[in-house]
Amino acid sequence: MTTLKSKLKEDLTAAIRARDELRSATLRLTLSAITKEEVSGKTARELSDDEVQKVIAREAKKRREAADAFAQGGRPEQAEREKAEGVLLDTYLPQQLSDDELEQIVTRAVAEARAGGAEGPRAMGAVMKIVNPQVTGRAEGGRVAAAVKRLLAG
Repeated sequence: MTTLKSKLKEDLTAAIRARDELRSATLRLTLSAITKEEVSGKTARELSDDEVQKVIAREAKKRREAADAFAQGGRPEQAEREKAEGVLLDTYLPQQLSDDELEQIVTRAVAEARAGGAEGPRAMGAVMKIVNPQVTGRAEGGRVAAAVKRLLAG
């Protein structure tokens, strides 16, 4: 069993013992998503820590999107719960890049792509190929794409 998955299970056990309903429900759903990912496909397999991290990131993103939807729908109490679940899941993810750090990485990648002959908005794919390996797990794709578009637009 991967170390991240075993940490989630240990934390779930501790949350159940402490009668922390929010934490235990969130961890149960996350572990369920991990198990679903493990058994999807033709053969069951155990996920690596990186794959578990991707599942956690996807679950955290779902919570943020649901919180926005509930807030817009006039259900602030449900929005707060979804936000709290998202924050809880973020503790299992690596530290996110600040806007300045992301900007620096993208600036270097844009310069590198331009040196390779890529110009204008059509260079988006080339820049993303350079940026993605550097920011994987530390910045959401939408944030990265927005920063790349902004810098390519000039």
